Amino acid sequence: MTVRMARAQNDAVVPFQIETGTARGRFLRLDESLLGLLSGNDYPEPVAEVLGESLALAVALASGLKYDGTFSLQIKSDGPINLLVTDLTSKGDVRGYARYDAEAVAAAAAKPGAPVPRLLGSGFLAFTVDQGPETERYQGITELTGATLGDCAHNYFRQSEQLETAVVIKARAGTEATAGALMLQRLPSSAIDAEQQEDAWRRLVALTGTLTAAELLDRELAPGDLLYRLYHEDGVRIFRSRAVRFRCRCSRKRVAALLTTFSGEQLEDLKVDGEVRVRCEFCGASYVFDDASLAVLHAGNGKRSRRSPWSDR
Repeated sequence: MTVRMARAQNDAVVPFQIETGTARGRFLRLDESLLGLLSGNDYPEPVAEVLGESLALAVALASGLKYDGTFSLQIKSDGPINLLVTDLTSKGDVRGYARYDAEAVAAAAAKPGAPVPRLLGSGFLAFTVDQGPETERYQGITELTGATLGDCAHNYFRQSEQLETAVVIKARAGTEATAGALMLQRLPSSAIDAEQQEDAWRRLVALTGTLTAAELLDRELAPGDLLYRLYHEDGVRIFRSRAVRFRCRCSRKRVAALLTTFSGEQLEDLKVDGEVRVRCEFCGASYVFDDASLAVLHAGNGKRSRRSPWSDR
C-alpha cells in the first residue's frame, strides 16, 4: 500500500520504505528552522547555502540513529569556509554556525566548480553522538572527498559502514532559505535473487538521481507527493514524521557558569570598555557582564559545580 500526504510538511523528517523491501530512507525539508539558524549571523550567500546543506546532512544522518542526547556534525577544512558546526538533539532542536574568510569566499564564489573543492577545500567531516557522561561517545569521520557534501556522506557509508547509500542534498539562501535532503539506503533482502536485487537497487539509485533542486526545495510540494513521483512503480510507504526546530541552548546562566572558571586576571584581559562581552556563535545572542555582575559570580564561585557549563545534561 502506498501512503500519500495531503500537504507539504516542512521542518520535519519523513521516514519511508520502498514496498518491495529493497530500500528505506528519510526525506526532510527545512525552512523555518534554517531561517532561524541563519538569522543571528549575516552570512554571505555561499556560506549560508553550505551551512544549510551541512544542517540538512546532520539531520538526515541523525534521524537514522537511535540516541538520547546530541548528534553533532563538524566539518574542518583549509578552504574559504574553514569550519561548519551543526547539531541536533534527540528532542529535535537544531543549531549551527560557520567560520569563514569573507574575501576568500567572495573570490571562490566568482569561480566555477563544485562546492566542496571550491569553498571547503581539503579537510574532514566528523560526527559525534553524545549520550551523556556515563556513556561512550560514538564518532565517525571521513575525508572531504567528492564534489558535494552528499558525495562525502556517500563515501563515508561505503568505506566505514559498508552500507550502500544514495544522498541528495540542496540548499538555498535568502529570505526564502530552504534546505532539503533525501537519503536512500539499501536493505538486505532474501525475497528476490541477488541479481534482481542489484538491478532493483540500481534502478532506485537512478530514480533518486533524477530529483531536482527545485523539487527538493519546493515548500509547497508535499513529501508524499515527491516520493510518489520518484518511486511509484515500486510503491512507497511513509511513516510518522518527526519535527525539527531551531533552538539554541545558550543562556546567561550558562555563560556566567563559564566565566566562573576564569581567574580575575583572565577576566581583566577579556574586558572591553570595562565589560566582558560574550557572543554566542550559534544564534548571535550577546551577554554583557560589568564589574558588579562579575563580583557576584565570583562571590558564589566556591558553591558552583565544576562540570562543563555547556553540558546539555
